[in-house]
Amino acid sequence: QITLNGMNSALADLGLLATEKVFIVTVCSLHFNNIFSCSFSAAGVLLQVKMNVRRHLKNKNTVPKIFAETVARYGDKTALIFEGTGEKWTFRQLDEYSNRVANLLLERGFKDGDVVALFMENRSQYVGLWLGMAKIGVEAALINFNLRLEALVHCVTISNAKAVVFGSELNEAVSEVHSLMGREVQMFCSGDWDPKRVPRGTECLEPLLDNAPSHLPIFSPCCLFSDRLFYIYTSGTTGMPKAAIVVHSRYYRMAALVYYGFRMTPDDVLYDCLPLYHSAGNIVGVGQCILHGMTVVIRKKFSASRFWDDCAKYNCTIVQYIGEICRYLLNQPVRDIEQQHRVRMALGNGLRQSIWVEFMERFNIPQIAEFYGATECNCSLGNFDNKIGACGFNSQILPFIYPIRLVRVDEETMELIRGPDGVCIPCKPGEPGQLVGRIIQNDPLRRFDGYVNQSATSKKIANSVFKKGDSAYLSGDVLIMDECGHMYFKDRTGDTFRWKGENVSTTEVEGTLSRLLDMKDVVVYGVEVPGAEGKAGMAAIADPTQSTDLAKFVKDMEKALPPYARPVFLRFLPEVNKTGTFKFQKMDLRRDSFDPSAVSDRLYFLDSRRGSYVQLDEELYRSILSGKHKL
Repeated sequence: QITLNGMNSALADLGLLATEKVFIVTVCSLHFNNIFSCSFSAAGVLLQVKMNVRRHLKNKNTVPKIFAETVARYGDKTALIFEGTGEKWTFRQLDEYSNRVANLLLERGFKDGDVVALFMENRSQYVGLWLGMAKIGVEAALINFNLRLEALVHCVTISNAKAVVFGSELNEAVSEVHSLMGREVQMFCSGDWDPKRVPRGTECLEPLLDNAPSHLPIFSPCCLFSDRLFYIYTSGTTGMPKAAIVVHSRYYRMAALVYYGFRMTPDDVLYDCLPLYHSAGNIVGVGQCILHGMTVVIRKKFSASRFWDDCAKYNCTIVQYIGEICRYLLNQPVRDIEQQHRVRMALGNGLRQSIWVEFMERFNIPQIAEFYGATECNCSLGNFDNKIGACGFNSQILPFIYPIRLVRVDEETMELIRGPDGVCIPCKPGEPGQLVGRIIQNDPLRRFDGYVNQSATSKKIANSVFKKGDSAYLSGDVLIMDECGHMYFKDRTGDTFRWKGENVSTTEVEGTLSRLLDMKDVVVYGVEVPGAEGKAGMAAIADPTQSTDLAKFVKDMEKALPPYARPVFLRFLPEVNKTGTFKFQKMDLRRDSFDPSAVSDRLYFLDSRRGSYVQLDEELYRSILSGKHKL
C-alpha cells in the first residue's frame, strides 16, 4: 500500500488522465498482489514442512516409523503397482516384505550402520529391499544399473558395502567385476535364478525371504531422524560417481515439500517411470507412497509409446518427468489415448520453456509442477503457481524465510565474485548467477550432509557468502531470477553437463575413453544441439596418425560407458592444447562445437540407428540442426 501511495504521487506529476492513472495503479496492484500471493503460499508450505520435521525430530521418528503410520492408516490400499507384471502390493504386503528383508539380514549378522549395495532395475522389490534395510539401521547404496567395470566396483567399494543385492538381469555385469570386490562381500541375486550365470558363492534371495519371518524385527536400532538412510550416487565435476548421503530428514523434506507445495492428496495415483536409484524416482516419486499413502505405479523403464496407455490403464493423476521425457512424448505420433486419461499434473524438472505450453495443450495437462533440486542440495525450489518456464520461486519480500540466493560468478571460470568486504555479490533480477543455499547444520531444512568422501563435500561449500564467516552450499547451477522472484534454469557450471536426464562427468569419461584408445589425449565437453535438452557429449581425440578403429571403439565404449555418457560427436585433431599445469583447454573446442565449416579436423556423429559413427559433413550437420536427423 505504501508503494501504491508513492506511485499515485509520482503519477500526479505526469499530467495523465484520471482513467489512465486508475489503469496503471490497477495493473500494478495486481502485480504486487501476485508477488504477495506467491510469497505467502511458499512460506506456508515451508512452515508446514518445518513443523512436521520438528514433530518427527521430537518423536525420534524415522522413515520406517512414518511408514508404519501410513500402513496403519492405509493397510489394504494399493501401495505399489509394477507395470512390468501388473502385480499390485498393498501397504501391508510392502510392510511384510520389508520385514522379511530386515529379519533375513539380522539373521545373517548385519547390524546398524552396515551398508548393502542395491544394484537392480526398477521393480516393487527394490522399494521393499531398502525399506527393510532401514528398519534395522542398515544403509543401502543405490547403484546406477547402467554402470559397468571400474565405475561399478568404485561405487561398491567407496560405500564399504558388506553385501550386494543384484537383479538377475545384471548377472553379466556383476560377474565381470566379482573378483575385484573381495571374497568378504556377500552376494544375493533377485529374480530369475540360474546358478550357472551368477558368480560363485551367490545366493538366491527369494527362497531366503520366503523363509524369513514377516513380523516387525525384534531388534530396533536407536535411529534418529538425522541419521543416514541410504546413499545416492551423483556425477561430480571430476572423478568417479560420488556417494551423496541421504538422511531420514532429507528424504522426508524432499518428498514433503513436493507433496504440500503442489497440493497432492493420498487419492492421487502417481506414474513413476524414472530410475529408483535416483532421488527423483525414489524420493520425490516413491516417497509419496511411503510417507503419504499415495499409490505409485512403477515402470521398469520409460517408454514413450506406452506412456499414455499406462496412465489410462492405471488411472494415474500425476506423472513424473525429466525434460527429455517431455520431448520424447511430443515426438510421438498423435493418438487418441493421449487425451483419454485423468492426469492433472506433470511433476518433474528440466522442461524447456520452448515446449512448455505445447506439452500442456497437446496432452491436456492443467498443471506443470516443475521443481529444482539435487540429492544433496539444501536450496530446492518449486514452481507452485504454474508459472510458465520457471523452475521455482523465492520470495523477494520475505527472503529470510528461505535463505537462498543467486550470486555473481565469472562467466569464464565460474568462480564466485566477491565485493570489497569479501562477501559474495548477489545478482540483480535478470542477471545470471550460481544458486547457493546458506548452511545451518542444526536445521534439517538447511543442513548439508555432503558425500561419503569428505574432500568432495568440502568442494561444495563456500564461506562468507551471505555474510562474513558463514558457509553455503554451491549448487553448481546457473539460474536467472525475474523481478517477482521466479527462478529460471540456465546452465551447469564446471565440467559437468546434463544429457538424457543424467549428469555426465567429463573427467570420468575422458579417463575411460583414453584407456580404450591406448591412453591418447581425450577432451570431453558438452555442446548445444537445437531442440535437444541439455548438452550432447563431444570428445576431441588427439590422433595425429589417424589410427583409431571406430568400429572397435564403439564396441569397447558400449561395455565401459552407460548410453548417456557416450559422446555423440567426435573430433580428431593432431594434438590437444594444454595449460602449463597439463590441464586441457576446452574453451575454443566448445566454441567450435560440431560445425564442419568452423572445424578443419575430422568430425563424426554417433548414428544411433546404425550403431556406429559416421563422418559429419555439411549436409548431415544441417539435418541435425533442423531436427530431421534425431539424436
